Amino acid sequence: MAADCGANCARWLLCLANFIFICVSTGVLIVGTWLAADKASFVNLTLNVTTSKDSPVSPFVGENAEKILKEFVEPAVIEQAAYILIAAGAFILIISFLGYCGAIKESRVLLTAYGIFLIIIFALQIALILLCTLYKSQADHHSKGFLKSTLSKYYTTGDNKDAVTLSWDLIMAQMSCCGVDGYEDFRTARLFVEKSSAEGLGRQVPESCCILTGDPLLLKPADPSCIISPTQSNSYLSTGCYTKFSFMVTENLDLVIGAVVVVAATQLLAIIFSFCLCRAVGQERDYYYKY
Repeated sequence: MAADCGANCARWLLCLANFIFICVSTGVLIVGTWLAADKASFVNLTLNVTTSKDSPVSPFVGENAEKILKEFVEPAVIEQAAYILIAAGAFILIISFLGYCGAIKESRVLLTAYGIFLIIIFALQIALILLCTLYKSQADHHSKGFLKSTLSKYYTTGDNKDAVTLSWDLIMAQMSCCGVDGYEDFRTARLFVEKSSAEGLGRQVPESCCILTGDPLLLKPADPSCIISPTQSNSYLSTGCYTKFSFMVTENLDLVIGAVVVVAATQLLAIIFSFCLCRAVGQERDYYYKY
């Protein structure tokens, strides 16, 4: 065991932090694996827990909330969410396992690997920030292109909505915006156009682009004719979500910078602790070998 007080502090801080991340990532990985392997049981359990009369959360789940919940636990949504959870959980688990085992066993190999992984992640984050700052126009162009591709390829309406559609509906309803740059983005949304033609209503925009009444998650337009004849008074047809999001970031720039600084400082501390402990372990072993 490293006898230095600072090294001991670094050791136990690394152990505690990585143990917490191991527990969280293991839970995420288990849930993701369960969703991928047996979606039906997850859907049934979720609905039973939330809608049962004996459930502690049942008083807070009304008919409308139950309908929303059923949409979010549709198999198509769960299948896409499962792979995201598995990937995120596995990645965090591997990094945290290296840090925890390296600290608890005082293994220079594991601590070095842990520190190198954190340095790579930190460097990639710095590179991404610099590239987005130096090439802002190109970054905006590619970001908009990616977002528009999700609308054109996956966005739909009616029943059996997938995770992309539900996510866009949630974003547009909460942010009071429509599409990436405006309502015209939906003219190139292939599935949306096909479903709208099949409806025969002459739909121009989804309900989430309209000015809504009641709970935004219910997607109930204040003006029922909005989806057919959207105007500036009954919808957000000219307010793109990308512009709205950029404005929100600018308005809350202090919070954004604060969050970035906290994340960066945490990563730097973990890197410093891992290499300090690695150095202390090496010095202690050299001392024992020498004397």
